[in-house]
Amino acid sequence: MANHKSAIKRARQNEVRRERNRAIKTRVRTTLKRARAAVESGSDEAPELVRSAESQLRRAASKGVIPAERASRLVSRLSRRAH
Repeated sequence: MANHKSAIKRARQNEVRRERNRAIKTRVRTTLKRARAAVESGSDEAPELVRSAESQLRRAASKGVIPAERASRLVSRLSRRAH
């Protein structure tokens, strides 16, 4: 465990960020999974779910949770499947 005051604060900040990043990543994975399933089944909700997944991916990339290049790649692959 950290001993210095600044190190204790840093550990606290890291914990908060880790939890936030986990929540964002989980949300991204879930929306991506739903969008892929909708596209594969040809559901009527597919375009809406694809838009939602794209939004979540771009938001996660802008926050630095996932790399921007990975987000772009996943969006591209998903939109290609949808069309």
